[in-house]
Amino acid sequence: MGTRADVVALNQLSSFLRVLCVLCVLCVPSALASGITAAVQDQPSPTKGVVKKGKVPVSNEILKIRLPKPVEADLPNGLHLMVLEDHRLPQVSFQIFIPGAGGYYDPADQPGLASFVAALMREGTVSRRSEQISQQLEVMAANLTLTAGASSVEATIAGSSLSDQIDRLLDVTADVLLHPSFPEEELARYKQRTRAQLMQQRANPNFLAAEMYSRVVYGAHPASRLSSSVAALDRATRDGLTSFHRAHYVPDHAAMAVAGDISVAEARKLVEAKFSAWTKTGAAAPAVSDPSALAGSKIHFIGRPNSVQTTLIVGTQAIARTNPDYDALQVMNRVIGGGPTGRLFIHLREEKGYTYGAGSALNAAMFRGDWSASTSVRTEVTEPALNDLLAEIGQLRDQPVSDQELADATRAMVASFALSLESPAQLLNYHVTRWRYKLPADYWDKYPDRISAVTTAQIQAAARRYLLAERMQIVAVGDPAKVADTLKKLGEVEIYDANGKRISSSF
Repeated sequence: MGTRADVVALNQLSSFLRVLCVLCVLCVPSALASGITAAVQDQPSPTKGVVKKGKVPVSNEILKIRLPKPVEADLPNGLHLMVLEDHRLPQVSFQIFIPGAGGYYDPADQPGLASFVAALMREGTVSRRSEQISQQLEVMAANLTLTAGASSVEATIAGSSLSDQIDRLLDVTADVLLHPSFPEEELARYKQRTRAQLMQQRANPNFLAAEMYSRVVYGAHPASRLSSSVAALDRATRDGLTSFHRAHYVPDHAAMAVAGDISVAEARKLVEAKFSAWTKTGAAAPAVSDPSALAGSKIHFIGRPNSVQTTLIVGTQAIARTNPDYDALQVMNRVIGGGPTGRLFIHLREEKGYTYGAGSALNAAMFRGDWSASTSVRTEVTEPALNDLLAEIGQLRDQPVSDQELADATRAMVASFALSLESPAQLLNYHVTRWRYKLPADYWDKYPDRISAVTTAQIQAAARRYLLAERMQIVAVGDPAKVADTLKKLGEVEIYDANGKRISSSF
C-alpha cells in the first residue's frame, strides 16, 4: 500500500471522517471490602437529572475502513523497518523502538538509570558536542527526542523534519544512537537540574498519589516505578551510563517506523546506510512478567497538613494489552471516565461541584496493567466525593449501562479513531502497536466493528471480573485532621509520609 491511489482514497475518507466527528462530538481484606460496600449502598443514579444538550442526528452505520498498510522488511541487523508513504506534505517523521532499553530493566538499586541514559545521549557524541547537535537540529528545523519511561519496556527515539532534510537528520540520529559519549560535564549539569525537579515533585499531591498507587498495585514489579530518586541520581556515573547503553541499545528486536514524503526504496537505502554500524548481537528478546496478584483491598494515606484538597485514586490490577476483554474494558472506561461525557465528570463536577475534573484510565501493557479512577476534591467534601466515586464503580458491577450510554461511548470512540486517520504518523503508530503486540494484520481495519459490537452485558461482566471491591486499592493525599474519620469508616488505614515511608497503620 502507500500508492497515490491510497492517498486519494485516504483524503476522501478523511473528509467524511471530519464531518462524522463534528457530528459526534462529543479483604483488608473482607472488612475493608464490606466497609466500601456499605458506604455506597442506596446511591442514586449517578447522572440522574443531567440533560445533554447540543446533540445532532448522526448516522448509525458502522464505519467501514481499510487502513493503508506500510511496507515492512526485516533488515540484516534484526531491525524491523516499516514505511508508510504519504506525499501530501513535504515532511517525514520516524520513531525507533528499542525493547529492553526502558526503565523496566533498570537495576533494582538504580531506578531511573534508563531515563538518565536516554536524556544524556543527545548531550554529546564522539564527534559532536551538545551545542553542535542542538545547532544542527535548529538549522534543519528538525526535532529529535529520546525517551525511556521509568517502567517502560523500551526506549524511543523520535524525529521529524522537512523531507529534504531527512538525510542530515538521520545522520545526526545515527551518531546519537551509536556513539554517545556521556560527557562528565553534561552529566553534572543534568544531575543539578534533575535533582531540583525530583525534590520539587514531592510537593505535588498528584505525584505523591500516583507514586503510592503504583507501588501498592504493582508491588516490587518494575511497573511500580514512577520516578527516580535523588539517591539514585547521585549514584549515576558515566561508566554506568555507558555500560547500560552498550548492553541495551541493540538492534536485534528493535523497530523503525517511517512516515511521510519519502519512498520505500529511499527510506530503506537511507536506514541501511546510516545505521550500518548498528550490528546484531544475538541477544534474546527482553522478557517481561506479570506483577504478583493483589491480595485484599487496602487504604493508603499520605498526610499533607492544611491541604485545601484531597487527591484520590481508586483502582486495581486489570489486564494485559492482548487480553480478549480489552475492547470491553476500553468501552467501560469511556462510559465511566471518558472526559466530559463520562459518569465521573458529570456526577462529581457537573452535578455535585466537588471538583474541576474527574476521570479514569486503563493501562494495559505487555504485562498485566491496571484500571484507576482519580480526582482532586475540596477537603470538606472528601467523604461524599469518595463515596460517590466508589458508588460509580459499584454501579458498573451491579447494573448494565444504558443503551444510550453505550451508543454514545462507542460512537465517540469510533469518531475519535476516525479523526486520527488523517495523521500519517498516527496511522503508522497503529501499525507499530499491531507489530509490538503481534496483533492480527486486519486488527485496525476491524476496530470500528469490534467497538460497535461491545454489549452492555460484556461491560458489566468485565466490571464484575476486574473491578472487585475486595481487590480495590484506595489512595488519598490530604489533611489528616479533616479526612481521617472518612477513611477510617472504610477500614484500616496505612499512613505514609511524603517520601513514601510508612508511619503507622492507624491515625
